[in-house]
Formats: sequence, structure tokens, C-alpha cells
Amino acid sequence: MAEPIYTPTPRTTHRRKKARGTHGVSSVHDILDEGFVCHLGFVHDGSPYVFPTSYAREGDVLYLHGAAANFALRTLAAGAEVCVTVTLIDGLVLAKSAFHHSVNYRSVMVFGRAEAVTEPTEKARAAAAIVDHIVPGRSRDCRLPTDEELRATLIVKVPTSEASAKVRAGGPIDDAEDVELQHWSGVLPLRTVAEAPEDAPGYVQSWRVTR
Repeated sequence: MAEPIYTPTPRTTHRRKKARGTHGVSSVHDILDEGFVCHLGFVHDGSPYVFPTSYAREGDVLYLHGAAANFALRTLAAGAEVCVTVTLIDGLVLAKSAFHHSVNYRSVMVFGRAEAVTEPTEKARAAAAIVDHIVPGRSRDCRLPTDEELRATLIVKVPTSEASAKVRAGGPIDDAEDVELQHWSGVLPLRTVAEAPEDAPGYVQSWRVTR
């Protein structure tokens, strides 16, 4: 059974290295679910901006949150077009030549317009989802936001309906005339690893990361 896809648009059509690209829904979701930080690209008063922030995905929606006065989120809530990107680095690709050095990565780009989340139940659910995205189940192991804290928080949602992913995997692609050069080539794998938790003062019991 073929993977469902997001309909390609002029903004999500892959033009270079097309074989690395996909519009597969599960491919896009898997990358979004593994990432911790997204970057929001938008234009305000003729100037480009890129802001990093945390996020969560629920179905085909991305939730983004920050302070009610957050410049980036206020701009998006006002109707600015946004490009949301998430990139995961899997390895450094070292080739025989400097020209062919590269990076193994998985990335997603989502285009669209954001909408402020104002309905109280959805806003509370989105806040919990953002906490659970960082550490699954964490919203059940902490005090949830009060009504006052939710009023001080701006949450916007962006549909993922206009999205694509791109992946680079594998070793270096050396030119034939460089293969015999006596330089090391290969991949230096990289991964994010959780280390032992550092207890804060007043902790109740030991805790460990289960993600």
C-alpha cells in the first residue's frame, strides 16, 4: 500500500536532488516528531526573520507557543505567511575531496498561515502536547498551566498540508579520479543522547528519561 502524500505545490516541489525528496505524510510526520526545535521564517515590514521555538504535532497541525508578547508568534497570528523548518543531523560525510564533503540529514519544510488558538480546551491541550513532545507523558507528571498562565501564553497552529521532506543518507560520493587518493573518507555518525538527569533542589524522587 502506497504511503499517503501531501499534494505537491510550487513551494514544496523538489528541484535539485529530487531522489532525496518526498511528500509522504508519514515521512514528514516522523521527522517532525523526532525534532525538538523548529525555525519560523517570515517577513515583517519588508525584513526577513527566522526564530527558533519548540513545537508539537497533533495530526496535521503544528502547535507553536511562546509569551503573549512574542514578536514572531504575534506576527504569524496576524496573518503573515510562514515557513516552518525542522532539520535532524545524522552524520558528517567526509569525502576524498573538499568539494564533496556533505552532511547526512533529514529535514522538513512546512508552508502556510498560522491561526491563534483561543478556544480554552484546545489551548490547554496544545500546551500539554508541547510538554509531551519534549518528554512523552510529562504533562501527567507536572502541574498544568493555570488559566492565568494560559492567558499569558500565545499558541498558534499551522496546518502541515503544504509540506515536504528531504533526506540525505549514505557515504561520500567521490569522483572516480579521487578514489585512490590516500585520504580517509567515510561518515562520522551523530546522534542526540540523553544523559543522566540532574535533580533540581526540592525533587521528590529519582527520575529518568524514557524517550
